[in-house]
Amino acid sequence: MGAAARGEGGIACYVYGIVPEDVDISPDAVGVGDPPGRVRLIRHGEIGALVSDVAVDRPLGRAEDLVGHEALLDGAAAEVPVLPLRFGAVLTSPEAVVGELLEPHHDEFVAALKEIEGHVQYVIRATYGERSVLHEILADNAEVRRLRDQIRGLPEDATRGERIRIGELITQAIAAKREADTQTVVDCFAPCTVAAVIRDATHERDAANVAFMVRLDQEADFEMVLGELRREWADRIDVRVLGPMAVYDFVTSA
Repeated sequence: MGAAARGEGGIACYVYGIVPEDVDISPDAVGVGDPPGRVRLIRHGEIGALVSDVAVDRPLGRAEDLVGHEALLDGAAAEVPVLPLRFGAVLTSPEAVVGELLEPHHDEFVAALKEIEGHVQYVIRATYGERSVLHEILADNAEVRRLRDQIRGLPEDATRGERIRIGELITQAIAAKREADTQTVVDCFAPCTVAAVIRDATHERDAANVAFMVRLDQEADFEMVLGELRREWADRIDVRVLGPMAVYDFVTSA
């Protein structure tokens, strides 16, 4: 937390996101901090900022802080349109929230809130089964089969080069499969989603990592497609879904 975030009395405003100004905040709503700070709404014009007090001398970054940030936003997104801000957005005071965030970006935020109203985000995370993907690669790649047979029964030190080459070929094969399977996910959900963002792979066995914006009246169709994909991929890929959540991947707010 830099000097720009230092508030009076050692307290500053942690900002979670932007919502319409007529939103009612539950008295039980809490966010980051230890203990978690009570969330309130700072209004300006047609919009408001979800905020809570934070101590300026307490660094943010615990896992509990990130969980609190996301839980507050995801809970709000289930009820109202919300533009999520990045984790760690802190301003010095309520006046700074208005003067530096809400006032200069008022019209932009109003337009963005109207655009995402009635929408939530889901993320499809698909992961290859280790044995199933290796079986596929062996079946498809003659060079991998040849090298595997060549080193069978030989000492590891004597076959280091071949083992490195096998590793390279497997990595390349998985990357090609990931590209194809990610496109399959995008295509499958296209009829029941508004937009998609392909996320970077975070694990070597990732088959797909795609965020979708979904209208609330499309959720049943989304669940139906998800069930069909899980059945189709049951023997080779584990398909998980995260959400509903705030539309993190589809907004550009600071």
